[in-house]
Amino acid sequence: MTFIDFNFYLFATLLIVAALGVITARNPVHSALSLVLAFFACSALWILLEAEFLAIVLVLVYVGAVMVLFLFVVMMLDINIEQMRKGFVRYLPIGALIALILAAQMIWVVGPVGPDVLADDSLQQAVRHDADYSNTKELGRILYTQYVLPFEIASVILLVAIVAAISLTLRRRPKTKYQTPGKQIKVKRNDRLRIVKMDAEAKE
Repeated sequence: MTFIDFNFYLFATLLIVAALGVITARNPVHSALSLVLAFFACSALWILLEAEFLAIVLVLVYVGAVMVLFLFVVMMLDINIEQMRKGFVRYLPIGALIALILAAQMIWVVGPVGPDVLADDSLQQAVRHDADYSNTKELGRILYTQYVLPFEIASVILLVAIVAAISLTLRRRPKTKYQTPGKQIKVKRNDRLRIVKMDAEAKE
């Protein structure tokens, strides 16, 4: 076993343990922290696959921004954990069925890797590049040419999700002062400004 193989099995095991901690932790904060650990393990696996840009983006975007937002939302909403646990047994068969379907799809997409496939020189050379190869450039080229339409659709979906999240968490308090942009636009000069004419006073 080489050093790369050892790191792969190490971080893969850490990723599986952290993913199990996300769904089995009793405290939502612990689940969020387990998800952070899973993201770090996944970024390490991407570094082993020579996808440094994706690994950095995963740490900066998901760990640095999204997970911090999750922690704030979990602490701010004050979720009733006991009430959520009551429906766990009821929805367990549906969750197990969905998990089996997802596992079957992943196995069908990835497929088994036999010794004949590993012996193919073209497959071994497919992931090896020169020193001046930039996976960031190649990712941008594919993303903004071949997959530009799915990228734009995903952007619109994320925008709708942001608007929906803001509308769901918006709480209006009667004593809170807030501004209405529509009323501010309709304001005229005479409503805010009054010109007073005064006689000039002579200096003694």
